[in-house]
Amino acid sequence: MTLQVAVDEQDGWAVLRVSGEMDLVTSPVVRQRVHDAVADGRHSLVLDLSDVLFCDSSGVGVLIATRRLFRSCQGRLRLILPAKGAEDGSHVNRVLAALGVRRLFEVFPDVAAAVDDEAVPLSA
Repeated sequence: MTLQVAVDEQDGWAVLRVSGEMDLVTSPVVRQRVHDAVADGRHSLVLDLSDVLFCDSSGVGVLIATRRLFRSCQGRLRLILPAKGAEDGSHVNRVLAALGVRRLFEVFPDVAAAVDDEAVPLSA
């Protein structure tokens, strides 16, 4: 399955909607889109991963590198990992939880909540 990344903006946030599989071959696409957003002066980013069906260690590496990048530029990063994602639940959510890094991210159920400064992140 191929990876698709759609770029959007909502309420001052850059929104990257990722769908497909994040693996060794496709993860660099997400990394590049994140870097493009930062190069364009975007310091508030939502990564919508609700349609990611598979994520290996390369994908996790991109997410952690993205977190590090946004922390270094005093930016804001939020992920969308709904409890009920692509088929039987969010694959990325399960992978991050299994690796013990889910708590590193602010996670929201949808874009509307992620771009709302009053919304409270989902618990890890």
